[in-house]
Amino acid sequence: MPTRIEKDSLGERQIPEEAYWGAQTSRAVENYPISGQRAHPEMVKAYARMKQACALTNREFGRLSAEKADAIVAACREVEEGKLADQFVVDVYQAGAGTSFHMNVNEVLAGRAAEILGKTRGDRKAVNPNDDVNLGQSTNDTFPTALHMAVLAIGRRLAAEIGELSRSFARKGEEFKDVVKSGRTHLMDAVPVTLGQEFRAYGSAIEHRRLALAAALDGLLPLALGGSAAGTGLNTPAGFRVKATAPLARTTGEPYPPVEDPREGLQSRAAAGQVSGALRDFAVEMTRISNDLRLLASGPSTGLDEIRLPAVQPGSSIMPGKVNPSLAECLNMLCFQIIGFDTANSLAVAGGQLDLNVMMPLLAWNLTHGPQLLLNFLPVFRTRCVDGIRANPEKCLHYLEESPSVVTALTPKIGYDRAAEVFKKAVARNERVRKILLEEKIVTEEELKEAMSPDILLGPLG
Repeated sequence: MPTRIEKDSLGERQIPEEAYWGAQTSRAVENYPISGQRAHPEMVKAYARMKQACALTNREFGRLSAEKADAIVAACREVEEGKLADQFVVDVYQAGAGTSFHMNVNEVLAGRAAEILGKTRGDRKAVNPNDDVNLGQSTNDTFPTALHMAVLAIGRRLAAEIGELSRSFARKGEEFKDVVKSGRTHLMDAVPVTLGQEFRAYGSAIEHRRLALAAALDGLLPLALGGSAAGTGLNTPAGFRVKATAPLARTTGEPYPPVEDPREGLQSRAAAGQVSGALRDFAVEMTRISNDLRLLASGPSTGLDEIRLPAVQPGSSIMPGKVNPSLAECLNMLCFQIIGFDTANSLAVAGGQLDLNVMMPLLAWNLTHGPQLLLNFLPVFRTRCVDGIRANPEKCLHYLEESPSVVTALTPKIGYDRAAEVFKKAVARNERVRKILLEEKIVTEEELKEAMSPDILLGPLG
């Protein structure tokens, strides 16, 4: 493979001739052969947009020639469009703060900008990764800026998909509104509800998690760009951080302001932690709902069988005809992963010291990869599972009629103690409440019919 020689502060390196990256990227590839995972495309895009904004700002301040600035901007736009994607080769687990990935970006942009100027890639005199592409910047302010931008871009899409999922459950709630069934508390028979009420409640719970995620994402809007190495703005002209963030707002449509206190912008990753917490809360809620769907669909012969989930694949390699709740099980696994990511994220947020949090690469990976997993699967779960759920009204009615808990509707008439006696007798004799009430002449047939009407059973919110 043809190579070229490039230098960094530690000495010379042989670089593949076709590579746009240089010596520091080469060292990072050798130092961190860990996961084989590369930065999320949104992280690459965020850095390209940010480097473009900084080049334009440095040109405006007269710190970068128009020729160099225009070449860097052109290179940034190519990267933003998805070109040169194979050149971002640093593992997601890398040096603290993200210096390795940041220099990967600087070197690729410098190499491509040099080509645009008619020079050879790797010509540091034509375009220098540090002195030109990184002018007035540091990993310490650019990485959290790119982190916020990437997570916000993915998070907005995820919030929209969560909204679609909420509406799917709400539609099922309307579809099942007349399916009266036995409620269950403590997994034991309880007073009647409708299947529609249960599904509407699922939709409402999911919508509340969407709102919480949207609010947490808004906390990422203030950007640390311009804080330089320690939040003091060293080596940047006055007004740099305001001017550099303005193009980002125009490009993305997000109202990105500079962070109020640049020192906090480098020290604290609490805003990222809030997003992680909102994702965890959504995962916890969806774990509960997925488990409910699996329980309601259990059986069909020996379980509840109150709903039927769509069959998407054979469920067993040994039991013919068996069908499992595969999509709900997969969602559970993804939710467990998101909850695990949040534990790591919490430690990363707490892992900052003094003027910098060096654990940002872990946050960047978890907060882009985790939401991407959900983005990939939630549409499948929604369209191939939730939208195809069918009620089993006959089984729901059977359980309701067999449940002694319907005696609760009679407590205003016969009192709690007597209702409890009837309940215990029904369980002990394995008989319906109706039979005992009528045999012992506790109520008349007409009184029982009135007490057991859906309007009474479902209460004022039925």
